[in-house]
Amino acid sequence: MTILYFDCFSGAAGDMILGALIDAGLSLDDVRRALGSLAVEPETVWTEAVTRAGMRATKLHVRGEGEPAGSHGHAHRTLAEIERSIDGSALSAAGKARARSLFARLAAAEAAVHGTSPERVHLHEVGARDSIVDIVGTVYGMEALGVEQVAASPLNVGNGTIQCAHGLYPVPGPATARLLEGAPIYAGTQNAELLTPTGALLVTSYAQSYGSLPPMRLRRTGCGAGSRDFAGSPNVLRVFIGETDATSPVRRVVVIEAEIDDMNPQIFGVLMDRLMAAGALDVFYTAIQMKKSRPGTLLSIVAPPEARDPLTSLVFRETTTIGVRYAEMERDCLERETIAVSTRFGPVRVKLARRNGALLNAAPEFDDCVRIAADTGTPLKDVQAAAVKAFLDGQH
Repeated sequence: MTILYFDCFSGAAGDMILGALIDAGLSLDDVRRALGSLAVEPETVWTEAVTRAGMRATKLHVRGEGEPAGSHGHAHRTLAEIERSIDGSALSAAGKARARSLFARLAAAEAAVHGTSPERVHLHEVGARDSIVDIVGTVYGMEALGVEQVAASPLNVGNGTIQCAHGLYPVPGPATARLLEGAPIYAGTQNAELLTPTGALLVTSYAQSYGSLPPMRLRRTGCGAGSRDFAGSPNVLRVFIGETDATSPVRRVVVIEAEIDDMNPQIFGVLMDRLMAAGALDVFYTAIQMKKSRPGTLLSIVAPPEARDPLTSLVFRETTTIGVRYAEMERDCLERETIAVSTRFGPVRVKLARRNGALLNAAPEFDDCVRIAADTGTPLKDVQAAAVKAFLDGQH
């Protein structure tokens, strides 16, 4: 599975994202063709190699509407006008649907800030052609590069204030802040806006998890340059693209917990089955003492980070809890393999666990041993012992 990681140590903007994809190998000519009527001339969209604090990166440029090359005009468009622009692109049907959903999300954030409806709101800076090109181009690039899974670092939003269409606003701006709900953010040391609305929209819409660089077999990297050049800190967005590494023992997981003291205990068994069916890696219960000296149960769920939202919804729906907490962490797993051994009672599966090629554990599959013991009238411990002996004797 192809995975892409956004390294947002210096924030993100639409041109930085598309520039990074092009730097990672996305064809600029293919991007121009995908843009269709949004970029009618080759010189409308171009790139140049630049350095930011000594780091080489690709800077994307888009000529503004009715402006000379190299400048950026800003039009204010409604959502309907932008959707018509998307229809003029050469994106696939799925790509056009994705682009429309991105702008619909953006319009909803802007409308909430200004107290109007998404249909009536005028998108300001992100309504200009350069931002439409950034978004449509990124949608095309993610498809063209075959990206199936996306992760991101916490997002550096910058610091200070930003001049917007309605005045001087603190960083992050109101619409950007709404787009960041649910994402991990922090304020960097640079007194500047590092995360634009377009950057926030794209990263948070695509990212399925946040944290450190996930395990992958790295195929390519790309650096997209921002417009600023800070001394000692490159204004660059990096992307890492590779294949998910199934052999890597280190995995990011999320641990979801909830304390429950007022639920019928019969429900816990059903809850565990439903959580496992919904993607949990492990579910367990711990007896705890709660407020007012009440005995209670701590529900703990270990899951892939991308499963947090659906599992949390399931907990709220199926239990009486009114709150959950969660934390992302890494776990280290042994390499696993299952083989079959021949015993005098029949074949039994044995689970093997290795680390760096060294065998550390070999355990007969308990369900196989229970079934054979029941079928043959043999004590369970004898079936288990026979399976272990067969493995040690190499009968597999």
